[in-house]
Parts: sequence; C-alpha cells; structure tokens
Amino acid sequence: MTTHPNIYRLCAVLVTTLMAAACGENPVQVLPTDSLDASRIKFFNFGVNAPGVNFYADDVKMTAILSATGSEATTGVTYGSVGNGGAYSQIAPGAYTMTGRIAAATDKDLPIASINTTIADGKRYSLYMSGFYNTTAKTSDGFVVEDAYPAQIDYSVAQVRFVHAIANANPLTLYAANTTTHDTLLVNSVVAYKSGGAFSPVPPGIYDLFARYTDSTTNKIVRAGVTLAGGRVYTVGARGDITITSTTATNRPFLDNTTNY
Repeated sequence: MTTHPNIYRLCAVLVTTLMAAACGENPVQVLPTDSLDASRIKFFNFGVNAPGVNFYADDVKMTAILSATGSEATTGVTYGSVGNGGAYSQIAPGAYTMTGRIAAATDKDLPIASINTTIADGKRYSLYMSGFYNTTAKTSDGFVVEDAYPAQIDYSVAQVRFVHAIANANPLTLYAANTTTHDTLLVNSVVAYKSGGAFSPVPPGIYDLFARYTDSTTNKIVRAGVTLAGGRVYTVGARGDITITSTTATNRPFLDNTTNY
C-alpha cells in the first residue's frame, strides 16, 4: 500500500481548521499552503449503525476531531456527518485506498470500510461510507463520486445534484418544489445506489425536496423548507434505511443537504 506524504487538508475557514486538526501519534497532516494541490475530497459517514470513524487516504489521516482536552476525540465522524466541518480536504492526485477506521478506544483504527479510487488532478470528489454496518464482520460499504460542478459559477441559480447512499432502496428521482411559486423541478432522475446525478441549475428559493422511485407518484423521502441560494452548489444525499417509517428514528430515510461551494 502506497503512502502519499504530500496529502494534506485545507479547511474553508480558520475555525474549521482548528477544530479538525488532531493531536496524538497519528495526526491529520497539515502542510504549508505555498504548494497547494488542486484536487479535493469530502468524507461522509452514511453507514447505517456504523460507529464514528476517522477517514484515511492510504495511511494518512484526513479527518479527526479535537476534544476539549486538546487530544483527539474518540467520536470521529459520526453517522450522518461530514468530516472536517464540511470542508474539502486537499489531496494529491493518484491512486488510493480510502478507509474509514474506528475512532473509539475499542477497536481503535480498525478499518471498517475500504474504497479503492483514483484522484485526478484538479478535480473534486466526495467519499461516502454507506449501506449497513455489519456488527459481526465490522464492515461497511462505501463509494466515491466526482463533484463535477461548473467551474464558472452562475449567481442567478443554485447548482444541485442528488447522491444515492441507501443500500436497500431502488433507483431514486429527486424533485424540488418551490414553496412560493409551487413550481416542481426535476433535479436528477433514476439515480442508483452508489451513484450521483449531474449538477442541475435551480432558481434560488425555498424548496420542499422529495425522492421517488422511477415512474412512481409516491414520495419515499421528503425534506421540507430547504433554502437554495444563488451562486451556491449543493449535494442532496439520501441515507438511512428505506423500510423505516418512523419520522424520528436515527436510521430513517433522510435527505441530507450539504454545500459544496
């Protein structure tokens, strides 16, 4: 397994940098900013019932959380969360084995998800730990998608795409209904598990989001009152267990809205 010593992370703001930097024997690597790599990646823990993890690229830690004591917290990136406060991590182009490793003291640093991927120069990516955590084998699923939003930002619209991370759900189509005009837009259609749609322009506004199976008029997942701002780029990610009907259960099907830019 090849280690890339020039991997490092760059957070969007100083506060995020301070929160995400980890102490201990194996800290997140932070290098000077005079030779920044153009490639970037985000890390999501969408593995249902999975423990909190720290994410690695080969043997280099890419995410961690600072505790009140100044040591690395044992919580890691918990289910439903994104690493490094939602900021992209800088990474050198190349082939990697990405892993999510248990952050808790028990089974510390045990890899529970392993994803082989290649990072291209100047591109952005999102890694999702997904599916259902197997408590016996201590394994989870995972995948990587490219965040191919337009280089030139159009401030008259938001750019939105849909990523499917629910292992027991059929392909889903995401719609956005404007709560003021009541116009309903198709964002992405027939998005299968472990994949994402293209970024689509959506007029700024407040929207109710809903995902449906192909050729169905039944909403499988709903999220109301999501603000989409012009000039911003968003990823709506589906996570959870599609069979859960509770509106409060942690593992219910849920639409996560994360800002890419």
